[in-house]
Amino acid sequence: MKEVILLLHPVFGVLAILAAVWVFVEALNVSESGSSASRLRIASVLCAVCVWLTYIIGGYWYVRYYGTDKAIIKAGPWAFGHNFFMEVKEHVFLTLVLLSTYLPIVAFGKITSNKAARKVVLWVAGLVVAIGLSMEGAGSIISTSVRIGLLFKGQGG
Repeated sequence: MKEVILLLHPVFGVLAILAAVWVFVEALNVSESGSSASRLRIASVLCAVCVWLTYIIGGYWYVRYYGTDKAIIKAGPWAFGHNFFMEVKEHVFLTLVLLSTYLPIVAFGKITSNKAARKVVLWVAGLVVAIGLSMEGAGSIISTSVRIGLLFKGQGG
């Protein structure tokens, strides 16, 4: 079961990033006629839900299972995987939760007639994409740090 949990965390993260890209593209071309505004709103809610699921699943993994991985990382040659990347991820991810929660709030405003609101949607969606990609990269370095730590341990390190 813990492998499924570990898989779901980045899956929902990627889905959140894709939803934020969808919001960004819809916001570029939003119009009063057509369904672009409703698609944008659906995508913004989907983004927020996926980020919250990523947060809950990742938090459960961290509390329940990460202690073992942390010890492996810190004993191996890639200790920076925890010392820098996990520490950054722990703190920066909260910004992602706040931004993704704000995204539907602003998306349900009058974005078709209010250019300032549309710019806010574009900036928030863009920040969600950028921070989300950095979180995915940090997660990759953390998981690689565990594998390298296990290899190091297996070689008598």
